[in-house]
Amino acid sequence: MKLLLDTANLADIRYFNTYYPIEGATTNPTILSKEGGNVLELLSSIRAIIGHKKELHVQVTETVCDKMVEEAEAIVAFLGPKTVVKIPITDEGLRATAILAKRGIDVTVTAVLTAAQAMLAANAGAAYVAPYVSRQENLCADGVGTVAEIVKILDSSNVQTKVLAASFKTAKEVLDVAVVGCHTATVSAGTMRNLLSHTTTDTSIARFAEDWKKAFGDVTLLGLLKNK
Repeated sequence: MKLLLDTANLADIRYFNTYYPIEGATTNPTILSKEGGNVLELLSSIRAIIGHKKELHVQVTETVCDKMVEEAEAIVAFLGPKTVVKIPITDEGLRATAILAKRGIDVTVTAVLTAAQAMLAANAGAAYVAPYVSRQENLCADGVGTVAEIVKILDSSNVQTKVLAASFKTAKEVLDVAVVGCHTATVSAGTMRNLLSHTTTDTSIARFAEDWKKAFGDVTLLGLLKNK
């Protein structure tokens, strides 16, 4: 499963783009509002950090089809061809998605809560559908189960649409959607760290260093090889 970073924080994007195997970054109006400042400069900085081979997902702010299409085209012109435009799952959004897909612009249909919504988005030509996992769980619904249903529908249909699961509160939720065949997930910085961290891993690594130092001192294996 591909992983994207769900943030507009430049420090986090620099860090995870350097150390983690992420495929790009996702934003939305709420995420951008948390950073404030000049939003165009912020988006340009994100693109500069991740480069032009990774995806940058940016959501439209217009709500009527014609304006959504105009805004989407302007976003892609500004940020480059690996930019994916996010459009909410509305009737206007479905129409805009179909138009943009025919023009070769990739769309992530976002705020998806049901498999039926995802099916409509896929039929409209969406590149991705983005079901919200934790938000469903908070409503006593089966977020992971919905992702599994969408994966099954898309994989059995003649569409190119992929699932981009979003809205996670725990690393376990990310792992659960991977297990059911989710294609891509976008994950916050904190949850991304939790995918890697484990106290037993930390103690094991510390034990390796302790045992080596007791036997061989402060020299490293690299040092020994260089001085052989």
